[in-house]
Amino acid sequence: MRPALPIRMLVLDIDGTLVGDDLVLPDRTRATIARAVHRGLRVSLVTGRMPTSALPFARMLELRDPIIGYQGALVREMPPPGSNRRGRLLSHRPVPADVARDAVVWARDAGLDPHINHLEHLVFPTDDPRHEDYSAFLGARAIRVPDLDAWIRHPVTKIVAVAPPPRPVGSLEAARRAFAGRADVTVAHPRFLEFVAPGISKGRTVRWLARRNGIELGAVLAIGDQFNDLEMIAAVGHGVAMPSAPSAVIEVARYVAPPLEAEGAAQVIEDLVLAGPRHVARAAAAYAEAATRARAAVGPLSPPARSPEP
Repeated sequence: MRPALPIRMLVLDIDGTLVGDDLVLPDRTRATIARAVHRGLRVSLVTGRMPTSALPFARMLELRDPIIGYQGALVREMPPPGSNRRGRLLSHRPVPADVARDAVVWARDAGLDPHINHLEHLVFPTDDPRHEDYSAFLGARAIRVPDLDAWIRHPVTKIVAVAPPPRPVGSLEAARRAFAGRADVTVAHPRFLEFVAPGISKGRTVRWLARRNGIELGAVLAIGDQFNDLEMIAAVGHGVAMPSAPSAVIEVARYVAPPLEAEGAAQVIEDLVLAGPRHVARAAAAYAEAATRARAAVGPLSPPARSPEP
């Protein structure tokens, strides 16, 4: 996608991009994104999280645009300030029940621990010892069920298979082969292998959001750090990978940001969105050079990625 200036829309991943393992949104990042909103840019969080888990971050950033959750499988409007509601449901594309059950069985056989995300709920088997950790990570309490397979009687939003790194990434290509045409599979976090409905991706939903906002994709800036951000970064004119991203993601990025610890996402927004035209041109060239160096450093793609969406 040919880049266009000025940038008019930002789409931002959360974990590994805006926040680290402590889940704290740093002051500079918070202030920078809020400035972009106040300047009239359209800004959305685009995450593997459920929308209600992303909502506290969206409120801190003073966002007004929809939250894209579960890689795009669930999209909600931002609720009005002060409201306790979840935000109006704009889109929901779940995984068919039979495919979800097969994904649960496949994940167990592959040595991962599956659970279900459906709408704003977490569903865990009763004997899963990590449900409290994951509930704390997402800011939501889990529903515990004795038989996860039997619980799946209707389509569900997402299946998440959990294991210590590097097993989720190592299982990615086998899962994609096993579920080709039945589910899309990605990695949203080094511990999470995730199954969503066919055709669902952050890239697809960002294209829908740009059309909804009347903004050409060339004038969109996207920042992410994982396999589930690849299609989004490839779809826009200003695709930015965090330096910790897998080689497949860096390969499709126009720019590479400074690291998370240096609030790299905030620096990119300051340089490419909030600065004057001359500074933007110099900064874009510098970030593009950083991407060139990163591609040279990582070498061949590993593991192979899906081709970016047309």
